Amino acid sequence: MHNSVRKLDAFCHWQADDHPRICRTGEIAHQANERGFGAKIKIRDKSAHGSPSGSAPRRFSLSQVSLMESARRCEALAADATGGPVRYTQAMLFTFTLPVAADGNRRPVWQAMALVCLGLLAWSAGRISAAGENWPQFRGPAGDGMSDATGLPTTFGETENVRWKTPIHGKGWSSPVVWGNQIWLTTAPEDGKQMFAMCVDLKSGEILRDIKLWDIAEPQFCHPYNSYASPTPAIEAGRVYVHFGAHGTAAIDTASGEKVWSRQDLPCNHFRGPGSSPIIVDDLLILTFDGFDYNYLVGLNKHTGETVWRRDRNIDYGTDNGDYHKAFSTPQVIESDGRRQLISPSAGATIAYDPATGDELWRIRSGGMNAAARPLYSNGLAYCIAPAGGFGLFAFKPNGSGDITKQVVWKAKAGRSIPSRGSPILLDGLLYISNDTGIMSAIDALTGESIWTQRHGGNISASPVYADGKIYFFDEDGTAPVLKPGRKYELLAENHLDAGCMASPAVVGHSLIVRTKKELYRIENAN
Repeated sequence: MHNSVRKLDAFCHWQADDHPRICRTGEIAHQANERGFGAKIKIRDKSAHGSPSGSAPRRFSLSQVSLMESARRCEALAADATGGPVRYTQAMLFTFTLPVAADGNRRPVWQAMALVCLGLLAWSAGRISAAGENWPQFRGPAGDGMSDATGLPTTFGETENVRWKTPIHGKGWSSPVVWGNQIWLTTAPEDGKQMFAMCVDLKSGEILRDIKLWDIAEPQFCHPYNSYASPTPAIEAGRVYVHFGAHGTAAIDTASGEKVWSRQDLPCNHFRGPGSSPIIVDDLLILTFDGFDYNYLVGLNKHTGETVWRRDRNIDYGTDNGDYHKAFSTPQVIESDGRRQLISPSAGATIAYDPATGDELWRIRSGGMNAAARPLYSNGLAYCIAPAGGFGLFAFKPNGSGDITKQVVWKAKAGRSIPSRGSPILLDGLLYISNDTGIMSAIDALTGESIWTQRHGGNISASPVYADGKIYFFDEDGTAPVLKPGRKYELLAENHLDAGCMASPAVVGHSLIVRTKKELYRIENAN
C-alpha cells in the first residue's frame, strides 16, 4: 500500500479463555455484534505530541457500528485530537469492554486493547479497506473504489491467473458485492419480465442461489445500452438488499435465501432504465429515484422495508421535458462542517441531505443531466461530476446551508475527457478518470489542472479500482489496462477477457472479482 495514504490498521490482542487472537479493529466490532455483545470504546491519546485541545477521552457505542463506520469514527477522532489532518504517526489506546451476551447466555468478559497507528496522510486520504475485508456496496467499503489489498496480479487473461469463471444468465450491469464467502449480484432477461438475485461461492465459483424475485408483466422501456439489473446490491451481515429501480427492492436473508421484505410501490419512470444503487446508512436503506416523472430520495427501514422519510428534489430543471430530469447516481455519506451529509448528484443540481431525516442541507446548481459518478470527499473538498452540459468534474467545500454554488473551487469541463458514467479514483492528490470513449486523464485534485491525458481506445463504462499500487480499468470490449499511479502516464499491462465489462469490479483478499457481460471471474495470482 502507498505509504502516503491514510492507513488505519489496528491489531488487537484478545484475551478470551486464554486463547489470544490477532485481528483488526473493525473486526472487533463486527465479531462482538455477531456474538450479541454490546461494546463500548474509550479512546485515550497516547501520542508524544499530545492533544492540543487537552480534551478528555471520548466514548461511543460500537454495538451497531459497521466495520467501515468504526474506521470512519476513529479517523474523525484522530483528526479532532490533533487539530486537523494527522501528518505524523499517532498511537492511541483503545479499551473495549464486552459484557454478557444480549441473549442472556453466560459469556466471558473480554478486555481488548488495540494500538492504532495512523500513517501519513495525503490528498488521497479516502478511507481504504483492509486487505481481505468485504466489498459491501457499489465501489467498495468506503464507496471510493479503493482497497489496500496486496498480491493482486498485474497480468491476467482467459488462460492466466483465473481461479474460476462462472457463466451468469441474463443481462445485468450491477457490480458484485462480497460478504464472507458469498458473492451477490443481480440479473434479468433482456425483456425485463423477471428479476433475479444470484449468490456465488467465493472459493469455488459455484452458484449457490439463483432466486427469482418477481415476474414483471409490463416492464418499463430500458435502453439497450443499459440493463434492468444495473443497480448494485448492498450487503451486510445476514442481509443483502437488491434493487431494480421502480420494478422492485427486496431484503434477502443471506443464510436462507428467503425474502425478508420487498417493495414494488415506489414510482419512477426511469425512461432509459435504472442505475442508482442502494446504500446502507445505520438502520436505513437509502434509494435514489431520478426519472422522467418523479425525482426523490427515500429512506427505508432496512429491517422492515417501511418508509422512514421521502424527500422530493424540487429542482428547477429549466424544462418540462423529463428526459432532462433523469440521473443515475449513487449518493455518498461524508462528515463535514460538524455534521453527516448525504451528497446526491442529480440533473440540474447536486444536493446534500441529512441521512437520518432526509432534510436538505445545501445545494449546488451544477446543471447538466444523467449524473452517474459517485461523489468523493477528501481533505475538506468534495468531488462530483455533472455531465451533459453541467459543471463537468468539479470540486467544492461542502459547508454551509442553502445555495452554496459559490463554494465551488474549480470546474474541469475538459470537453470530451470527462466521463458521464464512470467514477474517479482519488489518490495522492490526483483524480484518475476515463471518459466514455476511453480517454484517460489525471487531474490535480487541488487545482483541477490536467496533468496528463492518454487515449486507451475502447469505450469504458465501468468505474476503476485501486489496489496493490495499481489502477485497474475494464472496457466494454474486454480489454483491461492496468496503470501505475503518478504524474506521468505509465501502462503496466493490457489484459483481455472474452467479453467486455459494464459492471465495476470488486476487490477481496488477493483477488479481483470481475463481472463481464456473460461471466463472473475470480482473478488472482496462480501461485
